[in-house]
Amino acid sequence: MTLQQMEYVIALDSERNFVKAATKCFVTQPTLTMQVKKLEDEIDLMLFDRTKKPLEPTSEGVHFIAQCRDVLHEVAILKQLVSSEKDSINGVFKIGIIPTLAPYIMPQFLENFNKNYPNSKLQIKEMQTLDIIKAIKSDTLDIGIMVTPLDEPALKEIPLFYEPFLFYHGKTNPFADKEKIAISDLENKTVLLLEEGHCFRNQALQICKNHSTADELGFEYCSGTIETLKNMVKRDMGFTLVPKLAINESDKGFYQTFEDPEPVREVSLVTHKSFNRIKLLQAFQDQFNATVPDSLKKTHRKKRITWR
Repeated sequence: MTLQQMEYVIALDSERNFVKAATKCFVTQPTLTMQVKKLEDEIDLMLFDRTKKPLEPTSEGVHFIAQCRDVLHEVAILKQLVSSEKDSINGVFKIGIIPTLAPYIMPQFLENFNKNYPNSKLQIKEMQTLDIIKAIKSDTLDIGIMVTPLDEPALKEIPLFYEPFLFYHGKTNPFADKEKIAISDLENKTVLLLEEGHCFRNQALQICKNHSTADELGFEYCSGTIETLKNMVKRDMGFTLVPKLAINESDKGFYQTFEDPEPVREVSLVTHKSFNRIKLLQAFQDQFNATVPDSLKKTHRKKRITWR
């Protein structure tokens, strides 16, 4: 039994004629006749007395058709509700964002978003990538702001921008004579890393290929924050990679860019494929577009670094 068959039955009850009912439903008469007969066979009930002119519903058919009208009415209400949700930005929404993005982009984003959408309340939590994926799949999180691609069939990704990786050095810079450095320059260099669980760590390892900490420094250090790594590097305790948005005035003279194609990380909005708040997602995109520099929105001459 389908909603379409119910619509055919209701049209036939209204028109009391197969040709007129088919015209009303924008189908051919044989199609409508066949579907009504198929429904009658499925429920083992004769809905219409075809011996009468015009045809009439049977006593059983009268009750069945009344129920069909109720069902289609409820379906219409549900469709209206879904449509209303798609167009609504009001409500409470749970957002997860990775720690290597949050401090550098969320303050300005939230200031803009709250100003433009005062009826939306965002509950934001810093989470590592795999935890965000798990939370979205279990419907305990509405939107993730994270690095993609994820290769998760149940999730939808909406790319926002492409953030370059920068080489961060101390007062002693082995590449001081270069305007830009090549990725190959970093092989076998002492690189300080974020702790396990950060996708940024995996991307840094891909860029640096071979890395060491303990052998050259006499210790091994994995940090939970990029700011800690920057402070250690400034004391000539090694080198590290940082995302471009993590750079501020105090970092002047401590970083270098890469040659083209420069390595970048793709940052996206991630939701479950069933998430239908289209207008909310568009609002997020608009506010990020207003927050992020235009140079980060281009993909030309960039090399996307994956983390999986």
